Amino acid sequence: MDFPEFFCYVSILACLFPIMVNSIGINYGQIANNLPSPEDVVPLVKSIGATKVKLYDADPRVLKAFANTDVEFMVGLGNEYLDKMRDPTNAQAWVKENIQPHLPATKITSIFVGNEVLTLNDTSLSDCLLPAMQSVHAALLNFGLDKQVTVTTTHSLAILQTSYPPSAGAFREDLMDPLCETLNFHQKTGSPFLINAYPYFAYKGNLEQVPLDFVLFQPNQGVTDPQTHLHYDNMLYAQIDAVYSALASLGYKKLPVHISETGWPSKGDEDEAGATPENAEKYNGNLIKLMSGKTGTPMRPNSDLNIYIFALFNENMKPGPTSERNYGLFKPDGTPAYPLGITPNNVVGRNTTVGGGSFGNAVTNPYYPMSSSTGYMSISSARQRYQLLGHVVLMVPLLIIKTLV
Repeated sequence: MDFPEFFCYVSILACLFPIMVNSIGINYGQIANNLPSPEDVVPLVKSIGATKVKLYDADPRVLKAFANTDVEFMVGLGNEYLDKMRDPTNAQAWVKENIQPHLPATKITSIFVGNEVLTLNDTSLSDCLLPAMQSVHAALLNFGLDKQVTVTTTHSLAILQTSYPPSAGAFREDLMDPLCETLNFHQKTGSPFLINAYPYFAYKGNLEQVPLDFVLFQPNQGVTDPQTHLHYDNMLYAQIDAVYSALASLGYKKLPVHISETGWPSKGDEDEAGATPENAEKYNGNLIKLMSGKTGTPMRPNSDLNIYIFALFNENMKPGPTSERNYGLFKPDGTPAYPLGITPNNVVGRNTTVGGGSFGNAVTNPYYPMSSSTGYMSISSARQRYQLLGHVVLMVPLLIIKTLV
């Protein structure tokens, strides 16, 4: 598809999507050699109604292209910069060069410093995390930008020791010291707690235990938390509420939680069960519908969902299994990787059949969903990603409810 056709296609998309979705976030990765220019990406982002973009660096081409679009940007400082950013002078220089020139035209609202650092088991990185975050925040303060740009970091769900039931969510004991340091930072500066959550990996690793409908937001029996009696009919909401519980147990009940990555691959290797266009369409399509309905999780029903879908494009140069190159909503030419199945008539609200969660005492026999997450390939390798699976200690089911499958 050439670019005149590209823009014709985008204009058609734009007629459909903005009226259907609300405050979608999208991850804009660029590990590819065939992506359109940032200027050509702007109408594509708008066509799906995305109002927030997460960028894995501070690419000036992208930030300039999105000037005066009112799209909010979260920009990244990769793990390789953590040691350098410990020095306030370096952080000051980085903010001056990469952030200040783009404001206020480009709406940069957040900087994430490091990606899934605490679960990489690398003290050379984890020891640098908080000092780097503090230095970047201090630089923003010096430039008078701290009120409009927050500083945070992303975490894998592997920081959880327990994730089920959601009310029993707890962080790993071995990560408690560095984690609490960053939590104190979030509380003092007003920045959100970011989690990368991928129900796909839970399903892929436990085909016999995790019902596909439960992870795809499809109608299913769901599970009920035996402590709170809150009902869950999708895994993502259960994972989010487990994080809320873990934070509350440490005294951070009011700390906002954002999902900085979640998605589903449309293609995978033979051993990557579930990586199909049909499943990707259901996961991302149903998630977008839920977000448009402004529903919160069962534990936080009145809190807006702040979720960034991974990812905007398929990226052909990402290492690892085939799935890594097939998380995009779109192919590089701007055509959909698969149809999202969204029309103006099927936007959903609170009372729908798409999975969400509810209050109540519905009697179900709970099984114990496994969980994991993933980091971005420019920062953490595929091998590290799958190693994270072994670090999450989750409750193994005593009884598997076959009728849920």
